[in-house]
Amino acid sequence: MIKRALISVYDKRGILDMARFLESRMVEILSTGGTYKYLKENGILVKEVSEITKFDEILDGRVKTLHPAVHGGILAIRDNKEHMDTINNKGITPIDIVIVNLYPFFNKVNEKISFQEKVEFIDIGGPTMIRAAAKNFKDVIVVTEIDDYEIIKQKINLNNEVDFNYRRKLAGKVFNLMAAYDGAISEFLLEDSYPEYLSLSYKKLYNLRYGENPHQSAAYYVSNTKCGGMKNFEKLNGKELSYNNIKDMDIAWKVVGEFEEFACCAVKHNTPCGVAMGNSVYDSYKKCYECDKTSIFGGIIAFNNKVDKNTADEIVKIFLEIVIAPDFEDEAIEILKKKKNLRIIKCNRESNDKFEINKVDGGILVQSKDNKLLNSINIVTKENPTEDDIKEMIFAMKVVKHVKSNAIVVVKNGMAIGIGTGQVNRIWAACEALNRGKDGVIMASDAFFPFEDVVKEACKYKIRGIIQPGGSIRDEESIKACDENGISMVFTGVRHFKH
Repeated sequence: MIKRALISVYDKRGILDMARFLESRMVEILSTGGTYKYLKENGILVKEVSEITKFDEILDGRVKTLHPAVHGGILAIRDNKEHMDTINNKGITPIDIVIVNLYPFFNKVNEKISFQEKVEFIDIGGPTMIRAAAKNFKDVIVVTEIDDYEIIKQKINLNNEVDFNYRRKLAGKVFNLMAAYDGAISEFLLEDSYPEYLSLSYKKLYNLRYGENPHQSAAYYVSNTKCGGMKNFEKLNGKELSYNNIKDMDIAWKVVGEFEEFACCAVKHNTPCGVAMGNSVYDSYKKCYECDKTSIFGGIIAFNNKVDKNTADEIVKIFLEIVIAPDFEDEAIEILKKKKNLRIIKCNRESNDKFEINKVDGGILVQSKDNKLLNSINIVTKENPTEDDIKEMIFAMKVVKHVKSNAIVVVKNGMAIGIGTGQVNRIWAACEALNRGKDGVIMASDAFFPFEDVVKEACKYKIRGIIQPGGSIRDEESIKACDENGISMVFTGVRHFKH
């Protein structure tokens, strides 16, 4: 039987109706600060917590519910005679339902306010009350989500009670929330990149139809503490996004984010299948399409500049799953919307992850993001690359760092026309890339050449310049092969494995 409720909420949506419902069930309502004032102004018969604690709020409201009269009423086990005798002797009345939501630290930590202002949004009293209620969930209903108000009302109307299983679920939600809340605070306060305990703070955005395959379930979560392209995008048109869509969008967006020039990237199965720089958005798309006319079909394309009408006219000529860009002209949107299933994604946030996380069975791998392109341009051959060749080499290296290892990329005129990806040895990746990019002039590798075979293969296709990290004990063999065939080669000193 619910006789007494404690309500203290920052987000007051729906709380008035909930309070009126409880009042109609003859439930005594306790409240604090702003919530007390809000309920009273709206005609709710409410008692201020300080009336039962006999202690005024102090320290600018930091201390108001941290009192035995509150926590004794929450934590007392109702079928424990000693507990009930204790609170009765102390004049403490049990509290049967606790409705609390927290200071919005998740939102405030991302705002441009001072460090100390953010600290003030770390809630203390709220978490203490809901943790206490959640521990004693058999006797106390604890509510932290506005969406649960209606369900609780229905259950009380039906049985004059909330069943054990739902109470347990509500308690589980509390500790789930607190893990994320405390994780966000920990991340905010700790400057340790790899703390003793890894606390991740993410919130579910929505369930997905399925995972990589139809028999796998999936959901999409976004960071509570960090911004980023895949958190802050806006879908303007098309079907719901899938697990694979979001992964592919992430890669495509990261690739075009490498460039200050107009750039377009096409992705298929989480791998770039075409990347190009151009003199305009239209030019970058046309060149990207020419990189691989077959694989782009049914893929995802990303731009790093606003999509115009002319580009949209070209895009709709083929079947694509997604177009992602920082913005779209109004006419471009109308053209693209003619493809009703085409997902149009507006994304104006840069990729800004500092760390990458990968799950393994029983553990999690955490590493800093691969955000360094090269240490230097070290020409190690007799043949010197031209200024244009150097530009092509840098372009190729920006692409190859986003290609699964072993990775080789062949380029020409700002176009990645041959991409060899995910092979178990480097010569296979080279053969794949060279065969696809037969007219290419520059070749990039994500890691060093263990043998001279890659250079010899490149000679067959008349490659004139190679960029790679260097560092093999057989580097001299590759350099010699280049010198014998008039190929320039540059070492960067930075490897870009991507597993």
